[in-house]
Amino acid sequence: MPAHPSDSATRPLRNLGPVSLRWLAAIGVTTREDLERLGAIEAFLRVRDAGFRPSKNLLWALKGALLDVRWDELPSELKAQLWREVEGSS
Repeated sequence: MPAHPSDSATRPLRNLGPVSLRWLAAIGVTTREDLERLGAIEAFLRVRDAGFRPSKNLLWALKGALLDVRWDELPSELKAQLWREVEGSS
């Protein structure tokens, strides 16, 4: 039986533990749909700008959550590109 279209918006976000989820909630990201709307980079920047001290691993975890892959399985080229975009936004 096919999944209901809204199921993806409510299923847990892969890679994200309780601390990361609290940080995301603090910036208004409480669903997969919220994260999809912002994207990994903008969500990371908002977490950082809210006064939290995220590591690069949060960025990888956010992107992995959107792609539904483990953060440590993201290609190194993609990780480098994401970090360049973060640095370019600072």
